[in-house]
Amino acid sequence: MMIKIKWYLGIAVCLIVLAISVLSADSRSSHQAQPGFQVSTLGALNVGVYQGVATLAKLKQHGDFGLGTLEGLDGEMIMLNSKAYQVRVNGSAYPVADKAKTPFSIVTFFHTARSLQLKGQLTYQDLQQQLDKQLPTPNLPYAVRLQGTFPALKVRSVPKQTLPYPPLKDVVSRQQRVFALQNVRGTLVGFRLPQYFRGINVAGYHFHFITDDRKAGGHLLDGIFFKPVVDVQPLQDWKIQFPDNIAFEQALLE
Repeated sequence: MMIKIKWYLGIAVCLIVLAISVLSADSRSSHQAQPGFQVSTLGALNVGVYQGVATLAKLKQHGDFGLGTLEGLDGEMIMLNSKAYQVRVNGSAYPVADKAKTPFSIVTFFHTARSLQLKGQLTYQDLQQQLDKQLPTPNLPYAVRLQGTFPALKVRSVPKQTLPYPPLKDVVSRQQRVFALQNVRGTLVGFRLPQYFRGINVAGYHFHFITDDRKAGGHLLDGIFFKPVVDVQPLQDWKIQFPDNIAFEQALLE
């Protein structure tokens, strides 16, 4: 009888260990192997393909963290904790309904894989260089999040465009509005993509900012950072939804 009880206990222990191993593997998988999901391409946006491709409801099926723009290049979009915000050309942020459409966006389900503590006061260029030194490899895409108080940030937004849509460089050079924010609390939502993404997306770092009160933000142009803690997540897979419209089909993409 005692031998049989020990045998059952041994089986139970083995099953518990196996279950913990599976759960641990699933946890590692969910935290380290999330895919990035992209709507359209930077090349299409560059030549003025601003027609909406996917709703934000569809976007949220693929991530709770990300950035992009809205149909017609209508400002800067930030997604944080599954909530989407639009920073309009006046620099103010507003919640965005799930039915709104995006012509270009990137999202993922964000889980911190590593937190990096950077030293001293840094310019935006310093920040990028220090991060590059601490990332395991330059050949993977990463989701990147910075939270806290920032001594100074320079951000921008752009106005909604009307047909026929001008190229992105013309909108930015002629119509963007730049805002200086000082000692501001909030979150930088961004991605660091390898150089081989060029044309498909922004190679290097790309951040959008939203304040803690969700009232202001924009596309990051420059900034000052003091001892920032940077949360990063490697992305082992990358998916793209291409536009299903005439503008994309007829665009001269490089």
